[in-house]
Amino acid sequence: MKKTFEEINEIRKEKRKELDIRVNNNFKGKEKHILVCHGTGCTSSKSSEILKRFNELIKEKELENVRVIKTGCFGLCSKGPIVIIRPEDTFYSMVTPEDCEEMIESHIINGKIVERLLCKDIDGTVVNKLDELPFYQKQMRIALKNCGVINPEEIDEYIAFDGFKALEKVLTTMTPDQVIEEISKSGLRGRGGAGFPTGKKWSFVRQEPEGQKYVICNADEGDPGAFMDRSILEGDPHSVIEAMAIAAYSIGANQGYIYVRAEYPIAVERLKIAIKQERDY
Repeated sequence: MKKTFEEINEIRKEKRKELDIRVNNNFKGKEKHILVCHGTGCTSSKSSEILKRFNELIKEKELENVRVIKTGCFGLCSKGPIVIIRPEDTFYSMVTPEDCEEMIESHIINGKIVERLLCKDIDGTVVNKLDELPFYQKQMRIALKNCGVINPEEIDEYIAFDGFKALEKVLTTMTPDQVIEEISKSGLRGRGGAGFPTGKKWSFVRQEPEGQKYVICNADEGDPGAFMDRSILEGDPHSVIEAMAIAAYSIGANQGYIYVRAEYPIAVERLKIAIKQERDY
């Protein structure tokens, strides 16, 4: 089952067409995607039951061209469970399993928005779409760009959104020193208190001539209220592993460890799934 980069690029091309509905507001097809947040916050508020109920209703009503997608965190846990229906990009908040039938009947079958479930801003303003909230309007997601868009348990979805493209570029067109130079020029720094330049750190390890080298991903998050590591591991685990592979190539390592706390069971489970899928490929 091993895949070459050429085969990965074919998967990307075909899968991206299939998933264009997730990002294209001008999508003209008949398909509907129901995106259900399955990060820790929404899961604790019964999003697993919502996923199950939507799938049951679709089967019962024999609906075609409707898919339910498990996603990572959208970033607004206080409004969870969050459900977004594409291609309309309608943003429903605080959804319960009991709401699913009304959403299927009204939105999916009859094309009518369930207004009582639309998200409300802190001043009570009703918004139809996620990016209409002031909370999101000044944000540009980079590390978390796939969270809330892809199913983190499907490697082909990660590939569709340019997954492993950076790794391919590094392995086929760049030397380890060129990668480190690129990282240095980017100005990337550690996100801890020291803010140590990443390129400099990698170059120090690269210069060590002997001994086993390792890439360590510290996803422990010991700081109170720090949940960015958990969010990316739950919502886009392949991106972390791809980054580790690039770091390993650059410094001359062939082993890596991810340090993640046991209190993050969803992150741990999704990492295990991601690692298995990548090994299969």
